Amino acid sequence: MSRFVETLVASAQRNSGGSGRGLTTGEPEQPLFRTWGQVHAEALRIAGALGDDLTPGSAVAILAADPGLIAPAVQAVWLGGGSVTMLHQPTPRTDLAHWAEDTLRVLKMIGARLVLLGPPFEELSGLLEENSIAHRDLAELAAADAAPLAGPVEVGEDVTALLQLTSGSTADPKAVRITHGNLHANLLAMVEAAELDAERDVAVSWLPLFHDMGMVGCLTVPMAIGMSAVKVTPADFLARPLLWPELITKYRGTVTAAPNFAYAIVGRRMARADDGDFDLSSVRFTLNGAEPIDPAAVRTFTEAGTRFGLSPTSMVCAFGMAEATLAVSFAPLGRGLEVDVVDADALEQQRRAEPVPPDSARARQFALLGGPLPGLEVDVVDDAGRRLGEREVGRLRIRGAAVTPGYLTVDGPLSTQDGDGWLDTGDDGYLVDGQVVICGRRKDVIIMGGRNIYPIDIERAACEVEGVRAGNAAAVRQEAGSRRERFAVVLESRLAGDEAAEKALRKEVAARVVDAVGVRPSAVVVLAPGSLPKTPSGKLRRAATASLVPSD
Repeated sequence: MSRFVETLVASAQRNSGGSGRGLTTGEPEQPLFRTWGQVHAEALRIAGALGDDLTPGSAVAILAADPGLIAPAVQAVWLGGGSVTMLHQPTPRTDLAHWAEDTLRVLKMIGARLVLLGPPFEELSGLLEENSIAHRDLAELAAADAAPLAGPVEVGEDVTALLQLTSGSTADPKAVRITHGNLHANLLAMVEAAELDAERDVAVSWLPLFHDMGMVGCLTVPMAIGMSAVKVTPADFLARPLLWPELITKYRGTVTAAPNFAYAIVGRRMARADDGDFDLSSVRFTLNGAEPIDPAAVRTFTEAGTRFGLSPTSMVCAFGMAEATLAVSFAPLGRGLEVDVVDADALEQQRRAEPVPPDSARARQFALLGGPLPGLEVDVVDDAGRRLGEREVGRLRIRGAAVTPGYLTVDGPLSTQDGDGWLDTGDDGYLVDGQVVICGRRKDVIIMGGRNIYPIDIERAACEVEGVRAGNAAAVRQEAGSRRERFAVVLESRLAGDEAAEKALRKEVAARVVDAVGVRPSAVVVLAPGSLPKTPSGKLRRAATASLVPSD
């Protein structure tokens, strides 16, 4: 069996029976704890119940919300030698017809022989039958009285373990092919970099399992090393964000992770909470990744958490991507948020990150994201492929054992690496003292008057204005590549629909953006909450947002 599966089985054996470390699901209504040994036993039963539907090398898709059903199902597929694809889940504002069409395209792209359905998606069985796609009910499989799989199927390190759907537009789906070797390499690197201790650490997470940070970081890693984990759903978190610190308090959580927007939301909620509502003194590792890191949002969270025993040094800013399985770099432990303050003019015009005092008129702050994890390399090159020096801004590349060999696309397989094994991340950034700094996605950079303006600077300025929903402003390019390139700001506000309030808000946002980047947006568009196009994992879709800007 692969080293990854060996690690899973060894973890189960150490935590067998009714004692040991394991997985808690079902909070806050019906908490259920199972040791990793019990999860493994259930996985063997599910694999046995699947019979000939699960064969070595088969692609199995999973669509379910309950982590308690997903965990043993995922392991069952791996034990049977198959690959897992977690399908994107529709949200309340999703067009279900389009979602179903996109899902069928994904299933065809990955060559899925089987879909495992769990609540609340059982009603999709009819759609799958119409398209001759085999499916099984996860709850029935979990309850089946079937002979368990005798043991793990032998697979090689280069065999696909996970097909991670990218979080871009599902109109053109793409899956990152993560091998057993990739998974093993990255989980070992994360354990070392985060100093994870299976005997001591407890992970608490609400992240979606169709996203790499939720699936790999907050389920697969605890399962593989035998670390206790508490897992709820994104819907649970969105319905009541303070459930997150409540669960950390209840289970003495030590490790958690989330994108920047979640820290901003919970920081504001905790600031209004009563003394003694939470006890966050157990937390030692709060990873912040998956989207651009706003130092102000981080400080909102850590300052609010201090009243409840949270150490500000627990914050670990990170760089990750599915193409690296998950993690590329972690900031050094025990130091908290550290920022690099640079001159905006030098950054935009000379592509250099020149350090300046924090109170400089044209200063930009970027979170330091640490050095590459063990087994990975990061470098920066210009458009011609020439390696750049420290503080020179260019294309970030990664290389190493955790880096995917390729994508699956609707047009077939696509290699990700050049002849020397480097993968272009698509990010602009630089290195300083061995640490990675991300400036922004290259495709989103706004070029005006010879300046490279990063949308995140515009969006942060907009979100500083009272009335703009935190994390819900997008700067979009207009007439990209032309001499008339411009940008607009599209934002969400509860003031939408009030003509006078909207007018004042647009004026204030435009002024704040001019102060921040020295350029006025061509338009400021105010939308009702929930209107901005986002990926299934919650990231802004700037290209789709551009269509919401009225034409001149």
